[in-house]
Amino acid sequence: MSETTVKTLQFRSDGPEDAPCLVLGAALGTTWHMWDRQIPELTRHWRVVRFDLPGHGGSPAYPASSVAELADRLVATLDVLGVERFGYAGCSIGGAVGAQLALTRPQRVTSLALISSSPRYGTADSWRQRGVVIRTNGLDPIARTSPERWFTPGFAGAQQAIVEWAVQMVRTTDPGCYIAACEAMASFDVRSSLQRIGVPTLVVVGSEDQVTPTTDARTLVAGIPDASLALVPGTSHLAPVEQPAAVTELLIRHFTAAWHDKPGSTTQTAIGAAAPKPVLAPASPPPPVVPAAIESGLAQPEAVRGGAYEQGVKVRREVLGDAHVDRVEADTDDFTGDFQEFVTRYAWGEMWTRGGLDRRTRSIVTLTALVAGGHQDELVPHTRAALRNGLTPTEIKEVLLHTAVYCGVPAAHAAFAVAQRVIREETTPEG
Repeated sequence: MSETTVKTLQFRSDGPEDAPCLVLGAALGTTWHMWDRQIPELTRHWRVVRFDLPGHGGSPAYPASSVAELADRLVATLDVLGVERFGYAGCSIGGAVGAQLALTRPQRVTSLALISSSPRYGTADSWRQRGVVIRTNGLDPIARTSPERWFTPGFAGAQQAIVEWAVQMVRTTDPGCYIAACEAMASFDVRSSLQRIGVPTLVVVGSEDQVTPTTDARTLVAGIPDASLALVPGTSHLAPVEQPAAVTELLIRHFTAAWHDKPGSTTQTAIGAAAPKPVLAPASPPPPVVPAAIESGLAQPEAVRGGAYEQGVKVRREVLGDAHVDRVEADTDDFTGDFQEFVTRYAWGEMWTRGGLDRRTRSIVTLTALVAGGHQDELVPHTRAALRNGLTPTEIKEVLLHTAVYCGVPAAHAAFAVAQRVIREETTPEG
């Protein structure tokens, strides 16, 4: 395969091939099997195509570090299948792929269901820190805590076989592909684009979901012109697994209406007694989207905030993390503002964006320079940045050992103390 060819995804197709197509996207750390209990009913109406994310299940481990790239791979897969137009339902990162498709391939998506989804998932810092934890400890800590994020305590206690299945799904995922998916989630943000989603959209959220809470669902509904909200009581993040009958019924009603060129609706048919009845909830206005520089009072004139400066803001946040940059901006005033603009423009917008070295290498150079200069305060954010840029604790140790020879033992000794503290903070799994 040439490097210019878009890689396809592993897929499974069920149901009559001449029926309208419904595509199902799985959550991060799961496989297409998370939709198994929806298949018998859905295939009575549609040809159902499920796909695995890269490195998940039996899918080849070709990492994709953006949601846009995942969407491109899915489209290439559907092209192979001869599927031109389709309905799409996705859970969590699968929902992100659906929103991306509706924005960039509107001619192909007939209708959309976003389950346990958000226009922006958590914070970029939290996703990049998860990548650091996996790079250091492997996937086992993430696997062991997945049931807490995915299921309500009552369901997890009563369904031990499903809990073990969930843990094993995560454990058998390729770590590099999982880390790349974390990077994709860190950079995904469609809050300012929701009004451009022009297809009937159903937003489904569990009332107990702490990963993508109801506030995220309401933001989606308020922003998408033709959207409705279904709240599934007593359900957490992996709603299609925890409440399969309720989710199946919602999907059937929504996509049946959409295929008949009617607005998506969830008000016609009652849910069976065996499943909690989803509650249609009124949308609340989304919070305003305020650029970080404006929110902090540091908005620059247009002539200043162009080109290298804008790129510098982006790279500085990606490398050092939103939390660090937010603290810097909060402490910036008229006295230090010009200096911070200088650092953002020249260090981050021009030097860190050059193509001659990758970010891992630039982190190695930066750590060495900071040790040589005795800049221990700056070692804190840049040790954290080195981990985010892909260096392992072992590699950072080797860099510091090397500086002991060329920068001096006292300088390296001080650097080891700083780096040790940061690495412990960043690589210790939560819980």
